[in-house]
Order: sequence, then C-alpha cells, then structure tokens
Amino acid sequence: MKAIGLLLLQLFLFLGTQAQDVNYNPNAKKDTSKKSIKCAAVGKIGGANIRINYYSPGVRGRIIWGGVVPMDEVWVTGAHAATNIEIDKPLVIGGKNFAAGTYAIFTIPSNGEWTFILNKNYQQHLTDEYDAKDDLVRLKIKPVVTEQVTERLQYFIEADKLVIAWEKIRLEVPVKITR
Repeated sequence: MKAIGLLLLQLFLFLGTQAQDVNYNPNAKKDTSKKSIKCAAVGKIGGANIRINYYSPGVRGRIIWGGVVPMDEVWVTGAHAATNIEIDKPLVIGGKNFAAGTYAIFTIPSNGEWTFILNKNYQQHLTDEYDAKDDLVRLKIKPVVTEQVTERLQYFIEADKLVIAWEKIRLEVPVKITR
C-alpha cells in the first residue's frame, strides 16, 4: 500500500511540474507576446510636438544584432512597416532643417557607428521600397551599450534628442528647434 501511495505522489509531482524559462537578466520582465506591438512615442522638443509611430519587437531570448537585425544593412528600426516621425514645427536634425511634416526613420546598425536616416517616403513597408535617393539626412551616431536589457524596442523623446533603445543598445539622436 505504501508503494502505491509513493507511486501516486511521484506521478502527481511529475504531472504538476512545468518547464520554466531561464532568464539570466534579473531586471527583465517576462514578455509572453510574440507579436510586435504597435506603439507611439509622443513628446516635445522646444515647442515642437513630436510623434513617432512604430512596431515594437521583443528580444525574447533571440540574438538581435547580427541575428534578427542584420548588421550593415538598412533596417526599418521597428517591425512590419517603416517607423515614421511626425513633427508640427521645423526642427534641426543632423545639422539639417526639417519642415513640419512626416518622415520615415531608418538605421544601419554597425559594430562601430550606426547610421541614422530620415527619409521622405514614410509610407513604406519594411525596406523593400526603401530608396537611398529619398534620404534627407544620414547621421553617424555611436551607440551606447547599456548593462540593462530593454526587452522591447522603445523610442523616447527627451529635451534635446530622440532615443532608440533595444536589447543593450541605446541610440541618441540630437535634435534642436529651429529658431
């Protein structure tokens, strides 16, 4: 009788156990969505209202740089469609004046400096319609490598810059208001 009870106990313990994800980053929150979530970053620089519309993919344990995102190739800096930025007043990005309007954001990730691109064709699907002749500015930026993992791609609008953060990379794009 004891053997049957012990066998039943082992069976219940075995059936009750579930596989668990291993996460070596104590700061990461579990993200169960496999989808790239539609997001928007909204803020002001000077008196200009800025809105960045993008799809936010997750790391989900994958190799991002050189894996999900190829190195040294144009990237939509999001997922599903070109990321776009809407501005309601003129701004200076990369030393170039931009009128109020909507533009596409692209980047070229690299092991050294990244290239930040503002492109006039903001209604593109991924990079299959991308054409460098539509680039309005290309700006070389050295990415900041962080200790903390940003699980989902995020854009931030700060006092004097646009920030792109994903995985352990943070890209800061200087922006000024036109005077």
